[in-house]
Formats: sequence, C-alpha cells, structure tokens
Amino acid sequence: MWALIFGGLIWGSILGILYLASRFAKFRLIQRAVRGKKIPGFLLGIVPVAAIAFVTGAALGTINGEIAILHLVVFWLLCDGISKIAEKRRREKFLRYYAGGFAIGITFVYLVCGWFLANNVWRKPYTVETEKQVGTLRIVQFADSHVGNTFSGEGFARWVEDMQAEEPDIVVITGDYVDDDTSKEDMIAACQALGTLKTTYGVYYAFGNHDKGYYDQAYRGYSGDDLIAELEKNNVIVLQDEIVLLDNRFYLIGRQDRVEEQLGRSRASMEELTAGLDPNKFSIVMDHQPHDYQAQEASGVDLVLSGHTHGGQMIPFNRMGEWLGLDEKIYGMEKRGDTSFIVTSGISDWAIKFKTGCKSEYVVIDVQGAEADYGTVPEGDAAYGAVPEGDAAYGAVPESEAVPEAEAKAETAPKAEATSEVETRTGSV
Repeated sequence: MWALIFGGLIWGSILGILYLASRFAKFRLIQRAVRGKKIPGFLLGIVPVAAIAFVTGAALGTINGEIAILHLVVFWLLCDGISKIAEKRRREKFLRYYAGGFAIGITFVYLVCGWFLANNVWRKPYTVETEKQVGTLRIVQFADSHVGNTFSGEGFARWVEDMQAEEPDIVVITGDYVDDDTSKEDMIAACQALGTLKTTYGVYYAFGNHDKGYYDQAYRGYSGDDLIAELEKNNVIVLQDEIVLLDNRFYLIGRQDRVEEQLGRSRASMEELTAGLDPNKFSIVMDHQPHDYQAQEASGVDLVLSGHTHGGQMIPFNRMGEWLGLDEKIYGMEKRGDTSFIVTSGISDWAIKFKTGCKSEYVVIDVQGAEADYGTVPEGDAAYGAVPEGDAAYGAVPESEAVPEAEAKAETAPKAEATSEVETRTGSV
C-alpha cells in the first residue's frame, strides 16, 4: 500500500515538474530571455520548479518537497482552467499570464496554513455519558507525537504543560509516541517531560506501529524495550494486552498494536482481554489503530481510544483510509451499540509536515456516570467488588504468570489519593 502511495508521489512529482516547466515558460520574463523559442523556454522553466522543490525539500524533507510540487500542479491546473473560462467569456486573451501568479500565491498560502495546523496543537473536548454508577473521570488522550518531527523532545514539554492544565485524572498515550527517526536524545527528553505530569491515577501508554521501530535497533540507537524502560523510569505505566482497575470503577485496557499480528507475533483478542470483567464497571480500551470495532462492540467495552490516522492528514485524501478499508474511522467520535469510539488526529505528524484536512490536537474526555453508592462493604472486599481471590474477574491468571510484574508497574505510577485503588492484570494471550 505504502509502495503504491510513494510510487504515485514520485511519478506525480515527475509529471508535475514537466507540466510546471511548461507553465513557467509562459511568464513574460522567460519569454523575453529565450526570445519566444519553445524548447529553450521549457528548459529554462525547469529552473524555478527545481528551485521550489530543492528549497522545500531541504527545509522540510524530500516528501514535503514532493507535496509542495503536487499542490502547485493542482492549483495551477485550476487557475489555468478558470483563466480559460474567463477568456472565453470576455472573448479576449489576457495580456499577462495572471493564472500562474495566482497559482503560486494560492499554493503558498495554502501550505503555510497546513504547516500552521500541523505544528500547533489544539484542545479537542468530548463528553461520554453512561448510566453505570461510576461517577466522573477526566481523561487526557494524545497519540502520534512521532517525537522529533514537528517538535523535539524538549519542545514536547510545552504541550505537556497544556495537558497538565486540564487537571486530568489519567493521561493515556495511544501509540506512535516515537518514530523510526526519533533520536535517542529526543526520546529520553520526551519521556522526562511525561514524568512531570501529576494525575489522580497515573499516566498509561500502549504501543503504536512505529514505537518499536521497523528497522534494526542500530538505526535509531534504541529498542522497544529501551523505550519501555525510559517510560517506566518516568512513572508511565506501559500496558501490553494488560488491564488496570482504577478506583474500583474503571477498567483501562491497553492493547498490543495490530502490527503485532501482521508481523506474526501475538496479540490478545478483545474476547480474551474482557473475559470475566465486571460489566458494572466502565471499561476503556487503548488501541492505536481503529480497526477492530466489531469485536470491541461485541465485547461490551464502553469506550475505545485510538489514533494512527492523523485525521486523514490532507484534503482530498482525508477519507482514503475508510474508502480502502484500512481504518474503520478516520477522525472524531461515534457510538455503535453501547460502545463509544474516539479517534484523534494526533498531536503531531509523521514525515508529512502539513495538515489541511484536520489539525493537531490532544483530547480531553469527561466521562459522566451516575454517582456510585458503595455502602458498607466488609474490609478486604471493597477495593475489588468483593470478588473471591483468583476468581474470573481477574482472568484467573496463575501466580506464575505476569501479574506480579504488572502490579509492580502499577506501583510506579504517581500516587493517587488515599481512597483510590489500582490493580493490574494481564490478558489471556
């Protein structure tokens, strides 16, 4: 799929350069320089096109140089078309080649706006209501930071401060925190920024498709395990097909990314992860790619948080993922049955440094449920709903399995109020 996309970009850029060279040749300055000769004019027209591609490519990367050329082609075609229609209506040709000037100006303004939308971050609020007696919970979610692209590891701290100002109960990171090209220095600095967050129940992270790296460890200088170690050092709890119970009211389920299945590795199903969970508690799923909605709805979870799509990134391709069946939703919130799904456009970008179909964001979700009335529960049972030790509410995971390790991770979270309880278990993989 990506080979087709990049192949299309390359061929589109080549054809675009040829077209643009013929258009630049129509400017009076070039016409005078070549004395109206077509072939020398075409060759000279290549110079400004190459200059545009070189400057944007050097400043923003090769792929962004190609995007700039393709946008210039599209707007130039539109301006040429409008110019032809105008000439027919006035029954007279324009003395100057105005279409070219308009095309260059419109493209410049459009891409500057796209750069601004990608490189600044907005707050996106949602409210999720439930009849379950779970009270309230404020979640701050972000995804697709791809640290090092639109901000450095140290620059990320600015957006962390904005998220802290939301006074979240929990912060969840739904994948692609780092990228294949994120340096080790930026990764460490970004993790340290996360370590400054103060929440009621902690900061949680689930892997995306880029976090473990598609290339050899030597390519970027650290592995997925190194990333986990740095996150945990900064009080971030990493969930890999694991579940956390927050204050005996909310389950937080962190899934392995779908790429694990594509690479022949294991990923627990929603049925396995939710087996034995108390249906009276509100369950939240962190799943990077929005691609398992049917199973998630069938499992009875209440809220699914995803990223991955970058909100469709750029017009007119912002719905391509849905059209091709790659993603079940590109952006926003929808409800299927009793399950709410939220897909964020991401707090940053991958290689492309423009957003024209959306803007960068972090998400603030206020869960509003009925107030719980716990009454008087015998000591020892209140934290976990009076479920006998080892029962199915915790997946009946033997002591020899990964529960102790997961519990240890929970202990590294920032301390909650004295009334909160946190329990972690692994899914049945």
